[in-house]
Amino acid sequence: MSEPRGEWKLIEWIRSRTRLDPTAFPIGPGDDMALVGLGGESQCLLTIDALLEGTHFDLSKATPKQVGYKAMAVSLSDAAAMAAKPVCALAWAGLPENRDMAFAKDLSAGMADAAEKFACPIVGGDITSWNQPLVTVGTALVARPAGIIPIRRSGAKAGDLLFVTGELGGSVLGRHLAFTPRVTEARQLAALVTIHAMIDLSDGLSTDLGHIARESGVAAEIMADAIPVSEDAKRLAKEDGRTPLDHALNDGEDFELLLAVEPVDAQDLLKQNPLKSARLTHIGRVVEGGGVSLVAPDGSRAALEPGGYEHFK
Repeated sequence: MSEPRGEWKLIEWIRSRTRLDPTAFPIGPGDDMALVGLGGESQCLLTIDALLEGTHFDLSKATPKQVGYKAMAVSLSDAAAMAAKPVCALAWAGLPENRDMAFAKDLSAGMADAAEKFACPIVGGDITSWNQPLVTVGTALVARPAGIIPIRRSGAKAGDLLFVTGELGGSVLGRHLAFTPRVTEARQLAALVTIHAMIDLSDGLSTDLGHIARESGVAAEIMADAIPVSEDAKRLAKEDGRTPLDHALNDGEDFELLLAVEPVDAQDLLKQNPLKSARLTHIGRVVEGGGVSLVAPDGSRAALEPGGYEHFK
């Protein structure tokens, strides 16, 4: 019988073998970014991402500039998930030998466009070529707390209310190439209310909420009729027979924020949405126990299994 596979199985194995000094490395593998002490009060946050042709983008539907933009925006979204302020980035690309200079320049220009939106210059990187037909591209990002304690996945507490930014589902119709990382919104919210846990929705709400529940040692309940379903999710549902809610729960690559907010502060958010650039929706709550439940409009509950994307599974 073969050993169980999956991205999170591998991450758990890596974490079990990782021995880090918590004073030097307060946050290690398994969160959106690692936190590294630089001596004294100085700290920085680090993340790295890789995008693969055929998995994260399709060059028959996306331009190289869109691919470059997405590559940088994905790492910026990691910074948003921890309410961190981007500082600078590194970028790399593995290009087929038959790709021309115009392709490489457009790819780089897309990265620069995303980076410039958040004053996050690309300060170096690596370019390689190979005799394979696929393009690979990736970024590494340096960020800093800038007055806000980094928000982890593991701090949710029973009683917290759950919120999401934006609308969910159907990103494959184009939004996954053109989203705006919620860096500004994350820092704005973190400065106003106590956020116990936060994650960016890269793998799908059902999966990413499961990460928060598991890492925090709690359970979560979300209301089916409260999930903000995008128009793209509704369009896809007409084409493939899945429900719009199924798309909103499981499609992934929305790159919106999911946050668990301290109950008293959450009441303020319910009264008045402080965000001008994004919709903010209350979708559920954190409770004692384990796992995630979906509450139907009639009040019935059912276990919500992670239905989003998981690499290496």
